Amino acid sequence: MRVQENLNMIKANIDSACEKVKRDPKDIRIIAVTKYVSIDRAAEAVEAGILDLGENRDEGLQAKWDVLKDKPTWHFIGTLQTRKVKNIIDKVDCIHSLDRLSLAKEINKRTDKVVDCLVQVNVSGEESKQGIDPNDAIEFINALKPLTNIRVIGLMTMAPFTSDEEILRSSFKRLKGLQEQVQFLRLAHAPCNELSMGMSNDFIIAIEEGATMVRIGTALVGNES
Repeated sequence: MRVQENLNMIKANIDSACEKVKRDPKDIRIIAVTKYVSIDRAAEAVEAGILDLGENRDEGLQAKWDVLKDKPTWHFIGTLQTRKVKNIIDKVDCIHSLDRLSLAKEINKRTDKVVDCLVQVNVSGEESKQGIDPNDAIEFINALKPLTNIRVIGLMTMAPFTSDEEILRSSFKRLKGLQEQVQFLRLAHAPCNELSMGMSNDFIIAIEEGATMVRIGTALVGNES
């Protein structure tokens, strides 16, 4: 299917989810995860009106950025190796996978602008997933204060890949609760207004539990090579 048709269906689902929990659909940002698709398919997404693209490798980001430039807002959503920061820092608008102090220091060093970041939290506790332990998240965020080129705009998580709605809701609720704890601290460097959670298989549940950013790949742009 064309991206426009997929987008229309996703927006209808977002509208329904928001109506259910009395949220405004305008508060939800759709990030098209284009890591598995061609540059042409990513361009089609932009033409369909998608404003945000997400990549998880520096090479993929570079290739698409060379063609699309600053037409979309670029999100780096994958594990970011410290040595790769220099390759993406002047191209991305938001980094979703800040999970260690060494990475934060490298980001801070490599740029002279304030970079919007989300702290990745491993709320499920799965060893296969990246992210900070929820119990360590606030201490980590506090440690970022001296790094003046980093602004923590929110939190990100990857829920377990399961069809069990109870497990998914539990993961999303835990991240929402952690966000509220951070917001209560009123940290100037960490407003923490965003929650990046929910993908193709669970974005409706994520929105019902407070997501402001949903990262949708297969359901939106497919997975063509």
